Amino acid sequence: MRMLEQRSVAARERARLGWMALVLTPGMGAVRTAKAIGRLGAAERVFEASLTELEGAGLPAQSAQFVFDGRAFKAAEDEVKRVAEAGGSFLTPEDEAYPERLREIYDPPAVLWIRGDAGLLARPGIAVVGTRQPSPYGAGMAEMLSRDLANRRLTILSGMARGVDTAAHKGAIEAGGKTVAVWGTGIDVIYPKENKRLAESIVATGGTIVSEYPLGTFPAPQNFPIRNRILSGMSIGVLVIEAAEYSGTRITARCAMEQNRDVYAVPGNVTNKNAWGPNTLIKQGAKLTATWEDVWEDLPSVVRLELEGELAGTGGDESKPAGAASLFNETPMPEHERLVFNRLRHDESMQLDSLIEGLEAELGSAEIFTALFELELAGRVKQLPGKNYVRCF
Repeated sequence: MRMLEQRSVAARERARLGWMALVLTPGMGAVRTAKAIGRLGAAERVFEASLTELEGAGLPAQSAQFVFDGRAFKAAEDEVKRVAEAGGSFLTPEDEAYPERLREIYDPPAVLWIRGDAGLLARPGIAVVGTRQPSPYGAGMAEMLSRDLANRRLTILSGMARGVDTAAHKGAIEAGGKTVAVWGTGIDVIYPKENKRLAESIVATGGTIVSEYPLGTFPAPQNFPIRNRILSGMSIGVLVIEAAEYSGTRITARCAMEQNRDVYAVPGNVTNKNAWGPNTLIKQGAKLTATWEDVWEDLPSVVRLELEGELAGTGGDESKPAGAASLFNETPMPEHERLVFNRLRHDESMQLDSLIEGLEAELGSAEIFTALFELELAGRVKQLPGKNYVRCF
């Protein structure tokens, strides 16, 4: 029995190596790889097939030669070794841990490179996407909604780009929840570089980094629109927060619709060009989203019951689990803080000089500085570059 089990394990590993070999073969993509393995009957047959069989399975002549010569096998062995040395792992569609929702899309990745918890990819999650240059309102909404949804055990997926993506990941981490970053580079190539600490935090807090690109893949522009189908494919739904008319976020939303995923959108100020995306999606049938409840009540009942059961098991309260994001503490603000706070807005920043000028009849500059300091410490106000201030959510 043990020999049979060992042989079975060896066969599975050889099959995984077969998927990796084809993916690393020039001229082979996810769809062509899956079709070729289907025609060959098993992934491990890639290493045993004749040149004629490989071409008959749909491999272009140069690709078939690359496999037949043994170069694909060597490339796969080297890549698997490098992934292990980097502390990563990989999944193929034949692996049990491969996310079931991703199998449903037209062109699921033939290999997923992973850092972190691979099991997290199968958890119910919401993709939060949007512009790289959000307004304070957009960044605040992304962080707040991600925090609230993560508090309710939903995984937050995003692309770790600047702007909305970064805010979404941070919101999930602040809530003590789980987040998945889908990269358009290799899992060893952090992009943008300023998010190095965020990438480390995602993995350190039990989250996952995933990519369909081999180690060392640089951030080529064409990679990011392609990876968007993975974001939507692994998710129950996609939440759009600020996106211009022509943006990668539109691609993600379109992928979600094609994959029969729910689309949610946070309405924006019509004078803001980044409101075009979510406002248009709402007109086309996306669910207008202002709070976590708008997403929660739309979840499939089986998913909601599963998450509610987990919350109950941890002693949480469905209406407000431990650490749930609320606007602010119930403690009344001192008068000088209240006056400063009431002058600020969450959707538009105010420069310090304008704030002082507007309050000169009520407060002195020293009182305003003290109020801003206390409000920042309390998380009610955020300072932006240039001594600009906005309310936090």
